[in-house]
Amino acid sequence: MIEMTASELNVYIANNPNTALIDVRENWEYNVAYIEKSIHIPISEIQNKMHDFDEDQTIVFICHHGVRSRMVGVYFEQNEFKNIINLRGGIDSWAKTIDHNMAVY
Repeated sequence: MIEMTASELNVYIANNPNTALIDVRENWEYNVAYIEKSIHIPISEIQNKMHDFDEDQTIVFICHHGVRSRMVGVYFEQNEFKNIINLRGGIDSWAKTIDHNMAVY
């Protein structure tokens, strides 16, 4: 798994538009703030949705501070996924670094 800061991820997704952005936070958290084009799959549902993705696809996991998303990334790697990125610092870091109009909670 690759850990990227918000700044690194912002550049990466600009250059790799087919990257899947999966937000694993709870519904209420996603409703407060989210990255445009992210797909919301709460962590409680991620196991059932894993096979919706190609094992070679690049997937970025996002949560509030980067802890839950890292756990999901490890889980995907244990299930043969090869190109996993975790947003270090999570949506909180994204809001403070990239999108200053995004709500912080």
